[in-house]
Amino acid sequence: MKKSLKERLAILSDAAKYDASCASSGTTRRDSSRSGGLGSTEGSGICHAYAPDGRCISLLKILLTNFCIYDCAYCINRSSSNVERARFTPEEVVWLTLEFYRRNYIEGLFLSSGIIRSSDHTMEQMVRIARELRTTHNFRGYIHLKTIPDASPLLIEEAGLYADRLSINIELPTDHGVQQFAPEKKPAGIRQAMGNLRLKIEEASEPTLQKKRRRTFVPAGQSTQMIVGADGANDATILGTSARLYGSYGLRRVYYSAFSPIPDASSKLPLIKPPLVREHRLYQADWLYRFYGFDIGEITSATADGNLDLDLDPKLAWALAHRDRFPIDINRAPKEMLLRVPGLGTKAVRSILSARLFSRLRLEDLARLGVSLRKVQAFVSAEGWSAGGLIDRTDLRARFEPKPEQLSLF
Repeated sequence: MKKSLKERLAILSDAAKYDASCASSGTTRRDSSRSGGLGSTEGSGICHAYAPDGRCISLLKILLTNFCIYDCAYCINRSSSNVERARFTPEEVVWLTLEFYRRNYIEGLFLSSGIIRSSDHTMEQMVRIARELRTTHNFRGYIHLKTIPDASPLLIEEAGLYADRLSINIELPTDHGVQQFAPEKKPAGIRQAMGNLRLKIEEASEPTLQKKRRRTFVPAGQSTQMIVGADGANDATILGTSARLYGSYGLRRVYYSAFSPIPDASSKLPLIKPPLVREHRLYQADWLYRFYGFDIGEITSATADGNLDLDLDPKLAWALAHRDRFPIDINRAPKEMLLRVPGLGTKAVRSILSARLFSRLRLEDLARLGVSLRKVQAFVSAEGWSAGGLIDRTDLRARFEPKPEQLSLF
């Protein structure tokens, strides 16, 4: 008996929840000089839904189908998995996107898919959906397409003409892990596709070409996702892979998705999922690498096993392991060192650098900037404030560790 559209939507939206890479940052309104059209990635009026694990979803996030010819051990939709299957037609995805947007439920579409028939066949259908939304319905909301491994470079290039962001999952942090759990996927091929896409993005961003071309090409760049906890890779390995991906392929984001045990799983997979706080710490460490000037080795050196401290954010863990560098004078320290002070974000550092040009800052001035004095006061000196021996107190770490009643939050 054929499933209704509502039943298939329930199945294929639930199947998409394992993909974390659905943020819509980094793009701009398409063809803002033109009037009319549907959708916007800017402005107000966008409703947000929340997945059971707490992730914010502001897009219609679905799979085209959860049928798949691949048998990746960690995937709920693998070919050998005993799950209920469903499939949309391209026309149904277009209709759903437009109707959800008109009802103000979403700001765009995140579309992934299992692989049916072949990589090219599946990618062709996904490109068709994006092309139909853009050209036939003048839809200018956000579109993120998850590209299909081994799909034709020409298809991926066409997808880039209609999508704001493209992504291809690196799957696991090491080639050995991919070979062990997803032998049908080729890490070298995935990296080659990322490299080709980077070249196309850079080519399209050339000023001379932008004057000739009115169509944008992947304005929000490319991203990828790694599964955390399915194999034995520690956080140092995971973050080292991320650093190489950022450097080699110009990725906008690497997303980390905590492994979730699945029914009828391979005996090679762990029986329990890693704590979600590990995923959170990886995102914090990723941020330190990209925006705070930390090297991966610095971030992961606080523990002997190469894993991040689950009780403390990685910047605080680093500061406690390098107490000899503190306290620092907020009125004299360079930007690079201010960024290493626990509790000081990039915005606060910019404000400090600007304000101290005119007067010497006191500790209460940091409070006016929204800085947590409880977190920062042991690591800084200021006009009228000296940290004294706070930085050397043996109980300093205990002041920041979560209380027993807070552990349930993790």
